[in-house]
Amino acid sequence: MAPEVSFYDYIIIGGGTAGCPLAATLSESANVLVLERGGSPYENPSKPDKGNFFPNLLDVSPGSYAQEFTSEDGVYNARARVLGGGSVINAGFYSRAEPEFLKQAGLNEALVNYSYQWVEKKIAFEPPMLQWQSALRDGLLEAGVLPNNGFTFDHIYGTKIGGTIFDGDDHRHTAADLLEYANPYRIKVYLHATVEKIIFETKVFSRTRAQGVVFEDELGKKHWALLTKDYKSEVILSAGALGSPQLLMLSGIGPSQQLKKFGIKVVMDQPMVGQGLVDNPLNVLLVPSPSPVELSLVSFVGITRFGSYIEACSGISFTPSWSRSVAKALAAILNQTEQSSTKLFQEGILNPESLLDTRIRGGIIFEKVKDPISSGYLELRNMNPRDNPKVTFNYFQAPEDLMKCVHGVKIAIDAVYSKSFSNFRYEILSAKALLELIVNLPLNQRPRHLTSAFSLEKFCMDTVMTIWHYHGGCRLGKVVDRDYKVLGVEALRIVDGSTFTSSPGTNPQATVMMLGRYMGLKILQERYFGKYRKK
Repeated sequence: MAPEVSFYDYIIIGGGTAGCPLAATLSESANVLVLERGGSPYENPSKPDKGNFFPNLLDVSPGSYAQEFTSEDGVYNARARVLGGGSVINAGFYSRAEPEFLKQAGLNEALVNYSYQWVEKKIAFEPPMLQWQSALRDGLLEAGVLPNNGFTFDHIYGTKIGGTIFDGDDHRHTAADLLEYANPYRIKVYLHATVEKIIFETKVFSRTRAQGVVFEDELGKKHWALLTKDYKSEVILSAGALGSPQLLMLSGIGPSQQLKKFGIKVVMDQPMVGQGLVDNPLNVLLVPSPSPVELSLVSFVGITRFGSYIEACSGISFTPSWSRSVAKALAAILNQTEQSSTKLFQEGILNPESLLDTRIRGGIIFEKVKDPISSGYLELRNMNPRDNPKVTFNYFQAPEDLMKCVHGVKIAIDAVYSKSFSNFRYEILSAKALLELIVNLPLNQRPRHLTSAFSLEKFCMDTVMTIWHYHGGCRLGKVVDRDYKVLGVEALRIVDGSTFTSSPGTNPQATVMMLGRYMGLKILQERYFGKYRKK
């Protein structure tokens, strides 16, 4: 039970992918409080494991790991609400950022590498490459995504096997595991603790300064967590690309017109809060297989030179309602074919769900657009921090993004129809049939063009989804400085993906965890020895 009033050197809002390594590091020599709005991933140790990936994402019950939302673009999405954050609900792929990202962020290369290694010792593994994943990897090589770079954590053009946070028993390891590094005598972690606002001190002729936070526990009781009198103490936002800008606004820092609309006292007019919000567009192919497939999440990636990433999973479980949707759409497509005597057709018509059973007999191939130019924004929907804000991503507003998607989907189709992948596709299903299957599934709320299965441009726009790599809203250089301090405010930083100007690497979790460790070390260096010096 949290005390009504307590004092800490650092108060971290959000025990997620960045917040956990940050808290563990700061606790080495300071008193730290972590406030996480969700529960624990350890209550049901097998729930986050590999076979439950989609069921966890599609679970909309009040205590679920993921809180669903739909963007104003009509795309279904989710944000984590659990200790460990997105690392508890993602597909587990672990891959470092490209050098350009780190250089643009002004990060110290030696400290970056040390911080990555600190994470990797605890939670990163080499994934198995079984039949389906190996066949598709070889298909990508046939399709020209060269060279074959083998296994590496590094970001390299071509096709590579990356890391995973699933161990050999398919058990997930998350950012929450990094709290094992923490000094238990210097850290408090409160779960189901929802921060309502950050408290500021404002004095004439002085800069606004964060003093602490007000949070509410699971029973609805309010608590005040305040900073110690040491002037180096700080409140650190690690609530993610939705939570951090939302909480800044609820606390009075944001576009003044929007704050006044909700009767929020303006602490600082900052029009860039909530701006520059980006979600990397995702488009998929679902490929039924005549052969058995292994249960696999993302194990390898094709890193193209034109700005597209190709990843895949196989043998995954859907919820029953999703299974019925997929089976019904597939049966409808098969019913249009002339080769009605094939086994696939007979199974699909007589018993469509035989194609899925409890796990999909086939796989899903993902195409992700790297560094989209299109960007959107976040606005408050109300003053309840538990509710999702209003989010617009403006997918494919820039024609350059659309061309990357078209090119990427073509590469994915070439890999499916490669010689290497021939054992895992039905000859009866043409590329058009695969596109039509996706078009007919309720993947989003966007309208469909009549030509969606014929035009890859329309296919990309109509069937766009999220890969949950949204970022921005408190961008570096716009809302925070190079030390991740909020511009114009003392004792307040933001350390999470809301500060990113692009999504690092093929999948961001490795870099988000690295940044938590990295910034924890920098902050301690500043606290005790002055500004961190590059070696």
